[in-house]
Amino acid sequence: MNIPRKSVSIKEAAEQVAVTATGWVGQLPGHTERIIRGQTFQSNEEGDLEQIEVFPMTISDAGKVIMTLHAFDPQTRSWGPVLSSSTVELTASDCGRWISFRMPELHLEKGKYYGFKLSSRSTCIGIGEAAGHEKQPPFNPGQEWEFSSEQDAGDCFSYFSLAYKVAIRA
Repeated sequence: MNIPRKSVSIKEAAEQVAVTATGWVGQLPGHTERIIRGQTFQSNEEGDLEQIEVFPMTISDAGKVIMTLHAFDPQTRSWGPVLSSSTVELTASDCGRWISFRMPELHLEKGKYYGFKLSSRSTCIGIGEAAGHEKQPPFNPGQEWEFSSEQDAGDCFSYFSLAYKVAIRA
């Protein structure tokens, strides 16, 4: 007996793919502080999260990079608790290509805001980002963020956006 299989399609829920600059994650050589970088976005589609991709431009040493996903409140500019996380081991050969952080089992709602954070204790990476200006932000709605620790409230940059893709199963 042949049972028809339900068709599953992968859709982009949010993305910004332009690269005109670099945002740093990890510990820069000669510095004691660690940089955590984040990006907020509004989901354009509803579905189960498949993966979030980022575009590393530079990787100092092979090492683990952690991505956490959070709900985000754009009115109060506050990040919620971790909804999901994924760890990827990067090497120099990963420079210049999209890197996937798989996060299945999480449902994104259309129109809701989310944010992801990237951190590393073992490497320093440069993530592709786009710089815009008042009349032409690189991505709307959404902002790039920078944190000095997991407890830091962070600073946002309205005219900067990391290069990323959010893929869902619809």
